[in-house]
Amino acid sequence: MTIGTSPPNTAGTRMRRTSGGLASVLRLRELPVTLALIALVALTYLANPLFLGQQGMKDLLLNATIVIILAVGQAMVIITRNVDLSVGSILGIVAFSTGTLFVAVPGIPIVLIFLAGMALGALLGSVNGFLVTVAKVPSLVITLGTLYIYRGLNNAWAGGTQYFAGDRPDSFGALSVDTIAGFPLITLIAIIVVIIVAIFMASTRPGRDLYAIGSDPEAAKLFGIPVTRRVLLAFLSNGVLAGLAGVLYASRFNSVGATTGTGLEFDIIAAAVVGGVAIFGGSGTVVGAAIGALLLTTITSALTAIRVDKFWQQAIVGLLILAAIVIDRIARIRTAKKLRHSEARDV
Repeated sequence: MTIGTSPPNTAGTRMRRTSGGLASVLRLRELPVTLALIALVALTYLANPLFLGQQGMKDLLLNATIVIILAVGQAMVIITRNVDLSVGSILGIVAFSTGTLFVAVPGIPIVLIFLAGMALGALLGSVNGFLVTVAKVPSLVITLGTLYIYRGLNNAWAGGTQYFAGDRPDSFGALSVDTIAGFPLITLIAIIVVIIVAIFMASTRPGRDLYAIGSDPEAAKLFGIPVTRRVLLAFLSNGVLAGLAGVLYASRFNSVGATTGTGLEFDIIAAAVVGGVAIFGGSGTVVGAAIGALLLTTITSALTAIRVDKFWQQAIVGLLILAAIVIDRIARIRTAKKLRHSEARDV
């Protein structure tokens, strides 16, 4: 008589894998904001079918593009347990410098415009990072100061001057008009930015270090992570993306001047937080920040489409921010409890 081994329970194994995969999806921080975005679009479409028309979709993507790029940069900073309040001012000064270059240097290649804008953004972002890391002053205080400094410099430089769509080459303005597969060119640039930064954050040592710093800066130092260099990198990268957004802003809108970008920083922080980036640092993704940016701009467009007062638009955004912070806090408490239970079992 032969004694055989029992066949493996492949069905049970597959079921456990499926349930485990489903549980992982349900734990994604981006899931609630994604579902909220889908529900918002569906409900608005039912109320106004033109919302998802060809022009409606194009306007929706164009409105979100600048905010997406800025939210990605801001997410990198917030993940390190910092914040940059000066991004609106950086965008404004870069947008005005873009108009200035087109007028001062006729025929300048558009590639050079992009490089110059990103270089200026990198410089201003580096100043923020240097002051935060060297002076050891909270980023909230530092960037609140540079917000006004950069805005003041732009006001002094621009004065009453404004540059309009007619001051730029048609090919530059076409970035916001021409489409590929229904996507405006500047939106495709934003998507490429999200992909590149997401890969950097998830698959490179410096990107993972940013999460470690945000989780526990002192522990990160003990593990040999160059905290100062990494935080400076986050602020510099944020400046580069703010510079890119400034150039695209000059392409997207009809005029740039001294007030360009004013107040934009609060929308950007809101987009990152609503997208699942923990305001206390250490968790969240740039993809989530991009989805949060798309949700906030969609809220504005949706409520406008169904003729809701602007006050309610701002109130809803405020409620979303509070909900995101509460959800993050609850998630942290649950994680801490699980960790304590696990340690108790090991003992």
